[in-house]
Formats: sequence, C-alpha cells, structure tokens
Amino acid sequence: MKAAVAAFFELPFQEKKKYAKAENEIEGYGQNFVVSEHQKLDWSDMIFLFTFPSQNRNFKFWPLSLPGFKEALEEYSREMQKLAEELQANFSVLMGLKRDGLKRLQGGELKQGIRMNYYPICSRPDLVLGISPHSDGTSFTSLLQDDDVTGLQIKHNEAWVPVKPIPNSLIVNIGDATEIQSNEMYKSIEHRAVTNEKKPRISIATFMFPDDEQEIGPVETMIDDQNRPKLYRNIKYVDYVREKFSRKMEGKAHTQFAKLRTSDH
Repeated sequence: MKAAVAAFFELPFQEKKKYAKAENEIEGYGQNFVVSEHQKLDWSDMIFLFTFPSQNRNFKFWPLSLPGFKEALEEYSREMQKLAEELQANFSVLMGLKRDGLKRLQGGELKQGIRMNYYPICSRPDLVLGISPHSDGTSFTSLLQDDDVTGLQIKHNEAWVPVKPIPNSLIVNIGDATEIQSNEMYKSIEHRAVTNEKKPRISIATFMFPDDEQEIGPVETMIDDQNRPKLYRNIKYVDYVREKFSRKMEGKAHTQFAKLRTSDH
C-alpha cells in the first residue's frame, strides 16, 4: 500500500491533476477546507477516495493506469474494514450494548474512505503545518505512518505531543461520531501533522464513518440524568459533515455545533 501511494505522488503534476476534485466535492486529488484565498494552506499533497462499500467507488478518481494501485488499495480497504468491524464491536460492549449494538443503530456497516497524504520536505517547518489542528468527523480513523519520520502530534493538556511511529503498526484515533455516541465518555482526539526539513513523509488515513442519512446522538446506555446528562443533540450525520467542511480546520470547534446548550437539558 505504501509503495502504491508513493508511486502516485511521484507522478507528474499534470497526471495527478486528472484526478482533481470538483468544487464542493471531497473526493479526488487536492486540498479540502479551503474557504478563503487568504488562509494559509497545509503543506501537503493528498488524494481522498471512497472505498467501502464497493458500490461507492468512483473510479474516475482512481489512478487505474498506475500498475498495482487498484489491487493494493482494494486489499488494504478489505483489511481495514475487518479492523473497523472489530473496533465497532468492542466499543459497543464498552458502551453497554451487545457486540452488534452500534452496527444495528447505524443501520449496517460503517462506510470507509481513505486519504493518502504526501508531505514534501519543507525548508521552514516553523512557518507552516503539514495538516492543521483538527479532530476527525469519523467513528474511528486508523493511520499508517512512515516508520522513520515522526509527523503526527496529538493535543494533550494543551501541549502538542509527538506520536513516534512504531514499525508495522496502526494508530487508531477516536472520531467525533464516537464522541457524540458515547456522550463524551470517549473524546475525539485533536491532532495535527508537522513538516520536516530533511525527509518527506507519507501517511495513509482510513476513515470509518456512519451512513450519511444515519442520525447520530448519545446512545441510551451512556446517558444518566444524574451523573452524565445528555450532552449532544441528535443530528443527521450528513448535516454534521456539511457543517464541518464549511469551515476551516480549527481544532474541535465543530463538535460544539452538535452540543446541547445547558438551556436545552
């Protein structure tokens, strides 16, 4: 998978541009969260593809002429879906449901999209980020990092902590949808990527998320009026995502959009 992604980013710009995303679309090659000509853009090259279920694949964005790319991505997607099912089942149990509890609430399988990132060498890493601080709007995100370049940082106690890569491992981040469903028992992690002046870096983020039409809100087993009142309203997942993509990436500002105000309790 890493080799296939590296081969894509090595293509000439004119070739990569053939897979460019359309305006107001998130699928394809190019940056998201661009809302103004004056904002500072992230120092990265990226392509995002919907990968599961397979009928959601739009092959016009896939570099099919690149040898081995389609096969690598399909196999990786399959394995990531198995991981998603296992994570979802375990979180169901942690939230006081049966193993298939979250799956049933979400009306079936988690959807999947994969974002492939390339962070070129940057001569002034103090001036620009590879990716701005944000939390993912997903249920879970699994990240495959370069084994020897540390780029990911997570926010902990108001400080940025580097996440050193462990070879042959995946990092799993909790996303906003799980924070909302768990009534904030499991918080989505704010993270960013820094640039490097000596080495380029590749990362592959697999996003696992509910169906667009699915309503997400705190599950009954995570609400206790005395100790843990309901903190989030129920919201259709697609509306949450639209709100998220309509603004610049600014930490966890968008989770406030789904929060109940104290007067709503």
